[in-house]
Amino acid sequence: MPPATRALILINIAVYLVELLAPNVMLGLFALWPLHSGMFRLWQLVTYAFLHDPRFWAHIFFNMFALFMFGRGLEQYWGSRRFLGYYFVCLIAAALTQLAVEGASGEPVLGASGAVFGVLLAFAWYFPRTRLILIPIPIPMPAWLFVTIYALLELFFGVTGTMSNVAHFAHLGGMLGGALCILYWRARHRFSS
Repeated sequence: MPPATRALILINIAVYLVELLAPNVMLGLFALWPLHSGMFRLWQLVTYAFLHDPRFWAHIFFNMFALFMFGRGLEQYWGSRRFLGYYFVCLIAAALTQLAVEGASGEPVLGASGAVFGVLLAFAWYFPRTRLILIPIPIPMPAWLFVTIYALLELFFGVTGTMSNVAHFAHLGGMLGGALCILYWRARHRFSS
């Protein structure tokens, strides 16, 4: 496994273990709290992405599994430095989107999902024909279609308020941040050539 992907996974697991020991302290200080809550701090734009719901191990498992599956291919393609830069752009974009769209809710946001959705978008962008299987539907489909369906589902759930305990707009914000980052890199490369 490439070093940046491995480091992100290990840091997430280590923070999760600390979170199991002191969940209230960790969530109070490092989860992404709404701006009006009085608990928001600037560092939470990054730290929230290293926390996961301490009541459900599946939250961290699926985020880290997706990071393992899709992050390593991107890191091998881009290199560690560019991959890490991209990952952090996605997680900050996810946080800002969540704050802008659902700032009135009193619940904090946590989890690497926004950054992971950005990684999914980049994987589909650079490896669009790679065959993936959407669980629970065991039908192989190209990565571009897989990610498009996933994004449309997130948009539907976010707009309708379905599964309201999930930060759907953070997921979409991670994808948007990733798309803007890739477009910026392409434009910069075009102008420098």
